[in-house]
Amino acid sequence: MDIKQKKIDYNVINEETKENLLNEINNHLLLDDKPSNYFYSIIDTPIFKEYPFSMLYKTRETEQSPVHHPEGNVWNHIMLVVDQAARLKNKSKNEKVFMWAALLHDIGKPDTTRNKKGKITSYDHEKVGAALAREFLSEFTTDKNFIELVVGLIRWHMQILHVVRNLPFADIESMKEETDIKEIALLGYCDRLGRLKVDVVKEKENINLFLKKCKQCVKNA
Repeated sequence: MDIKQKKIDYNVINEETKENLLNEINNHLLLDDKPSNYFYSIIDTPIFKEYPFSMLYKTRETEQSPVHHPEGNVWNHIMLVVDQAARLKNKSKNEKVFMWAALLHDIGKPDTTRNKKGKITSYDHEKVGAALAREFLSEFTTDKNFIELVVGLIRWHMQILHVVRNLPFADIESMKEETDIKEIALLGYCDRLGRLKVDVVKEKENINLFLKKCKQCVKNA
């Protein structure tokens, strides 16, 4: 997925246009100050509704808890996260991995979201999303290291919540083996800020607490 510039006919659906679209997405993720402007411009094009881009398109039809996500559906949330990530990508060790993880981090929500008596949940969306992200990226690249780095961030991006709240799902040791804790913290910060009505000070405190607990776990190992 090298950065290339090719004009795309978004109404033509074939392997070449899909590959060109992926390269164009890559360009906007890495170069735009606000990538969401581009994504909103292509969300309704025929090619974006085709596999594998349809995995992302489905997030537009997936609602979230209005309590935790007043911005609305998953797509709206992803766009806010991507824009936050674009502002902070220079803090990442690998900007390309980081930005693709931001774009695909909630790709598992359409398959895991349930509405039970008005309560909307998406349990294990990070696990399902990791598998779907691997499938998505494998359609275009054989760079397994790149794929697994992206997948690792997606698989563990919910650990900030689990660790900070001392939930039984917290697994610092496994997370440390499969991904970079500081990259998780950066992605998680963007994830938390990718919502409306956010307490930025509180979210910064949570990230610092997460990193502190992870550091303590390493010392005690």
